[in-house]
Amino acid sequence: MTAAEPLRMGTAAGRWAVTATVAGSAVAMVAGTVVNVALPDIADGLDTGTLGVQWILNSYMLALASLILIGGALGDTFGRRRVYVMGTVVFGVASVAAAAAPTIGMLLVARVLMGIGGALLTPGSLAILEASFAEEDRSAAIGAWSGFGGIAAAVGPLVGGLLLDVGGWRSLFLLNVPVCALAVVLTVRHLPESKDPSADGSRLDWLGTITAAVGLGALTYGLIGLGDGVSGLSVGAASIGAVVLIGFVVVERRVPAPLVPLGMFTDRTFSVANGITFVVYAALGGVFFLLVVFLREVLGFSGVQAGAATLPITSLMLLLSARSGRLASRIGPRIPLTIGPLLLAAGMVGYSLLGEGSTYLRDVLPAMLVFGAGLVLLVAPVTATVLAAADSAKAGVASGINNAVARTAGLLAVAVLPPAAGLGPGAFDNPARFAAGFSRAMLLTAALAFASAIIAFLGLPSALRTPRRGSDPGPHERTHCTLDAPPSGGTRPVESSR
Repeated sequence: MTAAEPLRMGTAAGRWAVTATVAGSAVAMVAGTVVNVALPDIADGLDTGTLGVQWILNSYMLALASLILIGGALGDTFGRRRVYVMGTVVFGVASVAAAAAPTIGMLLVARVLMGIGGALLTPGSLAILEASFAEEDRSAAIGAWSGFGGIAAAVGPLVGGLLLDVGGWRSLFLLNVPVCALAVVLTVRHLPESKDPSADGSRLDWLGTITAAVGLGALTYGLIGLGDGVSGLSVGAASIGAVVLIGFVVVERRVPAPLVPLGMFTDRTFSVANGITFVVYAALGGVFFLLVVFLREVLGFSGVQAGAATLPITSLMLLLSARSGRLASRIGPRIPLTIGPLLLAAGMVGYSLLGEGSTYLRDVLPAMLVFGAGLVLLVAPVTATVLAAADSAKAGVASGINNAVARTAGLLAVAVLPPAAGLGPGAFDNPARFAAGFSRAMLLTAALAFASAIIAFLGLPSALRTPRRGSDPGPHERTHCTLDAPPSGGTRPVESSR
């Protein structure tokens, strides 16, 4: 297969190519959702408490959030197929290490490696399709990729819950291995290599990547540590993280090919839309982190029951997200991005009323349906708003920034929300205490969602403009994006090859 022979839908090679890219991107996405179902079991098996549970999620999200932008640039520079395969192999090997981890420390190292693999493979999956398929077949290929990815998002937690009940938490990580192996074999056999001919490896923003990773890591470490009580180490780490992140902004102003072109934030709509993303995805990260644990620990759900519990949310997203995006295009972003977070806040208030003795059909499901309706009105419109605010030549950069903003918000929410809600050490082992803290946490997330609605109403225009035509993008600015659904819990934000 050569780059001169574009793939076509309807052929065996085309179908295998879609399967290869779906397998890799889906396994990285599902890895951020099914682990939530297993958190109580992992905590018991490795004898860890609240801090360990927070790091099980954040070790993966930290690596993914801080490296996903450079991952796309590496693919553009050194070959998208090569980087995609490398990321998939790293992810599969790290999954084996996670399954075999004898201690919480070893599991966290494995989760960081999984995040690195995810940062390499996630951006490349869609970029490979766009570069490999004939122009007239690209839309169909991307549609198939998105559809099958949505199915994976829906069934992943359910399959994970079933495996958890049958084979224990280690089987969740082992499930990744055959999927990664399939993705590698199909990619090597059926996908051609592609690069961005204008990409220059000497211009990769390594300094920005390092400062982002160190800053986020130190800040997250400090914030999580403060949940155990104020100490010099935690305060110092959080302070160093904040200073390094300020340094990241300085770096991005000065390097020739920044990961985050700060000039894009001079557009008010772009800045406001990303501000909404940060605030509301912090709320979503908190909900999806704590909700499944609540279902398991307080209501006594089995793994498969907890995995299936959020299916209504994913189903609403699959059925209605495209229509929501078209609605925002017709009436503008202000109304959907005001009403959507308000519905999210109402659903979160509904979650706060749950307690011991609540039932799924009577208490959980109504709040979940309101919450899901809010997601429908949020995800596609906020993505469309971000892209419409950018030059058309920088649409991929815009989506990559929005993706990183969403993941960073979820990362910080998992660090801050438990101590803010009183879910300190020992809370995960005490159902009554966890239920009380969960209620407070849901009210805090509702306040965040409400704040994002206010930001949208006051800061967004009443109509979307057509994306501005810009000059041809420079090195590492030719990127690719698509809409999926939000973060860990069955949904995710835009993916980009940046």
